[in-house]
Amino acid sequence: MSLLALLVLAATRGPTPVAPMTVVVSTARGETRVPVRVEPEIGPMVPAPTLIGALKGSERVDGAWAEIEIASQSFRFLLGAPIYRVGKETRPLVGAARLKRDTLFLPIQFVTQVLPGELSERFSYDRAAGRLVELTGRAVASSKPAPAATAAGPAATGSATAVKKVESDRLPNGLRKGHVVAIDPGHGGTDPGNPGIHFPRGVREKDVTLKVGLLLKDELLSRGVSVIMTRKTDTLINLMHRGAYCQDRCDLFMSIHVNSLPRRAGYTKARGYETYYLDAARTEDAARVARMENEAVRFEEPGSQPGGLDFILKDLQLNEHLREAVRLAELTQSHLGEVHTGPDRGVKPARLAVLTTARRPAVLVELGFSTNPEDARLMTTTRSQRHLASSLADAVVAYLLEYEQRVGDGTATASRGSGRE
Repeated sequence: MSLLALLVLAATRGPTPVAPMTVVVSTARGETRVPVRVEPEIGPMVPAPTLIGALKGSERVDGAWAEIEIASQSFRFLLGAPIYRVGKETRPLVGAARLKRDTLFLPIQFVTQVLPGELSERFSYDRAAGRLVELTGRAVASSKPAPAATAAGPAATGSATAVKKVESDRLPNGLRKGHVVAIDPGHGGTDPGNPGIHFPRGVREKDVTLKVGLLLKDELLSRGVSVIMTRKTDTLINLMHRGAYCQDRCDLFMSIHVNSLPRRAGYTKARGYETYYLDAARTEDAARVARMENEAVRFEEPGSQPGGLDFILKDLQLNEHLREAVRLAELTQSHLGEVHTGPDRGVKPARLAVLTTARRPAVLVELGFSTNPEDARLMTTTRSQRHLASSLADAVVAYLLEYEQRVGDGTATASRGSGRE
């Protein structure tokens, strides 16, 4: 069984040695036994129709998203990705919701942790018995916001207190607390990326992007920035689902890749770093990179890629995220230049599928050429990988600081979570 499946199993089995064959849903209307299906590479899953029927909920699948409503609370699942959304919050799952022969299956974690956690006044879960219990005679927690402070309350405190609160919201690097960044280590699983002609034996692009991505995560966490990873292991994530990890709670999306050239005269001489944002390609080289990175869809199941790239691109060009992405790309190039030994190849637009579903500023970074010996050595040496990750983290912090200055005192997360999609 894969590491992912083991994690799911560990999260759900409690003191018992294996996942339950069924989960019992106990309500005032009676008991329903919901079968548990263990999927290879995924882990224990439950059929949503049976669970929803027992809880008198509803289900709707719309494109890449599935939405269920239970006890007047809506939960949205990005199919094939280990996340769900409740309200404006995007939260991680150990497994992913999937459609099997038109039946929606949910990770068992939804029964054992999500429902009892999100609706704790309504549900509890007995791990030893494998039983989800609907509580009766108790009020469900209100989703209404708390009333505003009165003149005699906290809102009426003096300016000195307000200044102290503002200061307490700041991190040592000057950032306000609460920023969230999505990191996407390119490729993975059955998609190795480019073969890495000058990489050490057995090392592929997917290995380098994952290593640098995990180092970048650590660097950002040390700077007080929270991180969402599209992948933490050698697994394949749908190309069009990656950007969707960056929604309301997220400030920006950064996809990490390795460049390469096809074999031709002088192809090993090209080297350097470049950063892309989503727009129409203006050079043949940018179009080449787009074709190379978009080619990853061949590793995915047929029909799993939503269309409409031109529509999404046109829509994106009408909002501020394009301008913000350009600035993020500029800062990324600037900071990479402090540690990279190759030439600065610039900031470029390209039609990159991985960036289309991000609803925040998004960039794709090409760390260097695996077809160049010097770049290959830079990207596979542990010390250099740490330097690359640190420079990317510095670029992220620099961008967020600039953004805070542009929008005023509110954090990027707070202002972006107010409907700016």
